[in-house]
Order: sequence, then C-alpha cells, then structure tokens
Amino acid sequence: MRPRYADTRGRTEALRGHAAMLGFSAAVSGSFSLGSMVANDIAPSALTSLRLLLASALLAVLVQGLPGQGRGGRRGFAREDLVAPWRYLVLAILYGGYFVLMFEGLKTAQPVAAGAVFTLTPLMAAAFAWPLLGQRLGPVTALALAIGGSGAVWVIFRGDLQALLGFEIGVGEGVYFIGCILHALYAPMLKKLNRGESTLVTASLLTLVGAFVVAAYGWHDILATDWGALPPLVWVGLAYLVILATAFAASALQFAAQRLPSSHVMAYTYLTPVWVIGWEFALGHGGPGSAVLPGIVLIVVALLVLLRSQ
Repeated sequence: MRPRYADTRGRTEALRGHAAMLGFSAAVSGSFSLGSMVANDIAPSALTSLRLLLASALLAVLVQGLPGQGRGGRRGFAREDLVAPWRYLVLAILYGGYFVLMFEGLKTAQPVAAGAVFTLTPLMAAAFAWPLLGQRLGPVTALALAIGGSGAVWVIFRGDLQALLGFEIGVGEGVYFIGCILHALYAPMLKKLNRGESTLVTASLLTLVGAFVVAAYGWHDILATDWGALPPLVWVGLAYLVILATAFAASALQFAAQRLPSSHVMAYTYLTPVWVIGWEFALGHGGPGSAVLPGIVLIVVALLVLLRSQ
C-alpha cells in the first residue's frame, strides 16, 4: 500500500524528504569510488583522523549557525550535551573504526562490491537492535531485507556460484564487512546512548572524539605521511568526504528522518551499489559487468518493497 499523507503540505514535505535521501545516498556512494582512487596514496588512519576533525568543525559551525539544531530546538551546544562523555568515546570507536576499515578494504575491493557490502548494514543493524532496543522486524521489512541481502551477496561474489559455495570473498570485501559490522552496531547504539542531543550535536561531538581516537591508533602513520607531497586527488577526495559524505549526509539524513517513516529512510541504503555504478561510469572506470545485474535488480526490488510497505 502506498503511503497516505493528510494534506498537500504533508505530501510536499514527504517529497522533500525523499529528495534529501536521494542526495544522501548519492553523496555517500561517491565515497566508495573516490575512496578507492586515493586509498593507496595515504594511510587510512591519517585520512580518517583528518576527515573526522574537519567534519567535526564543519558540523559545529552548522550547530552554532543554524536555528533549531541544538538541544530542544535551540541554537548551539548546551552543557547537558557533555553529560556522560564516555558515550561519545564508544560511538567514536565504532564510527571511526568503520571508516578506517572502509578505506583499508578499498585498497583492493571493487567499489561496486563494497557498495553491495554496505547494503547488508540494515540487516545487521536489525539484528543488533533486537537485543539492544527490543525492536523486532515486521514481516514486510524482514522480507525486503532478505531480498536486498540476497542481491548484495550476488554482487559481492560477482554472480559466481562456485565462489559463493566456496565462500571465495576478496580480502578487501572481507575487511570492509568487518567495518560494516561496526557501523551496524553504531546505529542502535546511537539511539540507546542518546540523552536528548540532536543529530548534528551528536555527530559533531563524536566525530571530534573519533578524530583523536583514530589519531591515537594511527599516530605513526600520521607522522610518516608527507602531507605536502600528497597528490591533489587526495585533497579533492578529502574535501568531498568532509563536505558531502559527512556534513551534507548527516544534515540530509536528519532532514529526511523528520519527514519520512524510518523504513523509507532505511530503504535508500539499497541504492548505494546503483549509485556507485553511476559514479564509476561518470569517472570513466566502466561498469561492473553483466554478471552482477541480477543482484542489482534484487537490491532495487528490496528498495521498492520497503518504500511501498507503509
């Protein structure tokens, strides 16, 4: 059944929410293609620590400058946001670890396959949400996640049944899968540890803590990096990651979450490998081959099932 909205304004706001999620999925997907292009030019911990530090500063500017982004709809940070700071450390370890493992995996993983691995995140997040939050999946959502997961597995193994039966997964995809486990755990923990902070306040503080956590982990790589000799593409990729894949993505996600059912927001995760294919063509890298197309079709079907479920 299609979602029903009470009035024209409600439909307009819903359409704006869908547009925001299209932008979110496109922005996040671009990080796979650009990330794979620079992953071997800079250590993942060096790139991630700087990315998180700059993203935190940008998000802090948004919290201070935009009305309604602080606690209770106010502008700016509040003293209550710093209560139990250990929460941000837990979230930062999960969040920062995801990004380090993402770029570690992209050293060898194909961007489209990595995007497909990412579509497994909602299924894993649902598995974590049950014991942590007591949330149970409805039958339609469970069906959509199963369809999307099947499509993701098809793309990851490139439609090779022998590789699937022998579980011949690439090292890069395996490393990134571990990162996605951290990301999936991060989603329910974000809600469990929230004490009234807004999305942007939480994002700003946890990315700040995350920058120091990753720097403490990878300090040797950071000191060994010749920052002045990095290729220009690394700085282009860093700017993209900070502005679009972090600050814009966080803002778009918050905007959409206020206007769409949660299942609709989650559904756009399944567009990731489709967008990555578009990015790969746009950057002149070509397509992934026809063998993965059935998996892409299954992923799109999962998206449509979730969108039509409410």
